[in-house]
Amino acid sequence: MARLSVNVDHVATLREARGGKLPDPVAAAILAEMAGADGITIHLRGDRRHIKDRDLYILRNVVHTHLNLEMAATPQVLEKALEVVPDMVTLVPERPGEKTTEGGLDVEANYDLISETIGELQTKEILVSLFINPDIDSVKSSAKLRSDYVELNTTAYTEAKTASKESEELERLGQMAELAEKLGLGLNAGHGLNYKNIQRLLEIEQIEEVSIGHALVARAVLVGFYGAVEEMVELVR
Repeated sequence: MARLSVNVDHVATLREARGGKLPDPVAAAILAEMAGADGITIHLRGDRRHIKDRDLYILRNVVHTHLNLEMAATPQVLEKALEVVPDMVTLVPERPGEKTTEGGLDVEANYDLISETIGELQTKEILVSLFINPDIDSVKSSAKLRSDYVELNTTAYTEAKTASKESEELERLGQMAELAEKLGLGLNAGHGLNYKNIQRLLEIEQIEEVSIGHALVARAVLVGFYGAVEEMVELVR
């Protein structure tokens, strides 16, 4: 049975729209755990456009399930991760000005940097996951780097325009899941997942955890954060 990690970045996005203190992503994380979420995910970006250092520090103290920190492999954010020691770090690509993460890591092009970052994190006993596109080279390179997990980028699946394309992308994800399992990698998945597309994805039995943020926050505007998470928990389980 897969776990649900709730990404509270976009709660912070709403807060920053007015530059005030509300809504508080920390409060959202607490509600998410109360509603049955198995973990909390945040992305500490270099420009701090939504999640702030303050959020990271407080969440490390109040999250009772599993705190997953998404971050680029930069010295400044790595320093924060080594100080706070989240349960997991997911390394992601980051481009200034992007609306959201635009694709998986180019593992081979950044091999040395990623290798060094993984080593420093694992020295602190932090689990490391690499956010990658579902292709053979990326999965094999992740295993070669001795990452603990990979998170398969589900964008092509979630943005498929036809049923046949959706099935094609689902099959590709399934093949990469089998390869990851064969190479000894733990498996997570995420990006663009929502209440409609989550259940077909979870037919892939190797998936241990899914990370969902925007769809939950959008639903929460209508039904409340607790209710939105509770509904997703029921679908995932």
